[in-house]
Amino acid sequence: MIVQVSWAANAGSAALDVLVDIIERIEIVFRRLETYIEVPPTSGMTSLIVKVMVEVLSILAIATKEVNRSGASE
Repeated sequence: MIVQVSWAANAGSAALDVLVDIIERIEIVFRRLETYIEVPPTSGMTSLIVKVMVEVLSILAIATKEVNRSGASE
C-alpha cells in the first residue's frame, strides 16, 4: 500500500482514487475489529489489535504527507 500512496501522489487525478481505495480498506479492517470488541480480549488479541492500529496510523500519516507534498490538498 505504501507504494500505491507514493505513486498516487505523482499520478495527478488518480491520487484520489487510490486514497479512497486505501480508506475503504481501512474501513473494512475497522469493521472486523468491531467484532473483537464483543469478546473478552486475550493478550495476543490485544497485541494484534495494537499492531493493526499502529499500521493504520502509519498508512494515514504517509498518505497525508504525500497528498500535502503533491499539492493535491489545495
